[in-house]
Amino acid sequence: MICRITRDKIDTPALLEAVKHPEAGAVLAFEGIARNNSLGRRVLYLVYDAYPEMAEKKLRQIGEEIAAKWGITRLAMVHRIGRLEISEASLVIALASAHRADGFAACRYALERIKAILPVWKKEVWENGEEWIEGKDFAPFDQEAALKR
Repeated sequence: MICRITRDKIDTPALLEAVKHPEAGAVLAFEGIARNNSLGRRVLYLVYDAYPEMAEKKLRQIGEEIAAKWGITRLAMVHRIGRLEISEASLVIALASAHRADGFAACRYALERIKAILPVWKKEVWENGEEWIEGKDFAPFDQEAALKR
C-alpha cells in the first residue's frame, strides 16, 4: 500500500504499474486535476497545504478500511501539495482488484473519505484574488444505486 504526500508531480502510470498483480482483473486510477474555473471565476493556479505526517496516517487508515471492506490491498493514494498549475494532478488513487465492481466502489470510497478526513487544504488563486476552499462532507457511496444508473 502506497500512501504519500508529495511536492513532486504525480506519476500515474508508475502507480498503476506498482499496484498490478496476477490475481487482479481490474486496475483503476482516478486523477483529481486542477481545473481552470470555479464558481464562475477563472482560476490561475491552486496551492495545496497539508499536515503531511497526519495526512499519510489518514491515507493508511482509508487503505485499511478498503482492505477490510473489499479485500483490496494493492492500493496507492498520493496527494500533491504546493503550487499546481492548471491540468496537473493533485490526487491520484490507483488500485487493483479481482473484479471491476469492487474496484470502482473502493476507488469512489477512497475519494470521498479523502475529501472528508484528509488534513489537506486548497487555495484557489484567480484573476482578482484568492480563497482557501473548505472541503465537503463525506457522503457514503451507494454502490447499488450507482450500478442501476
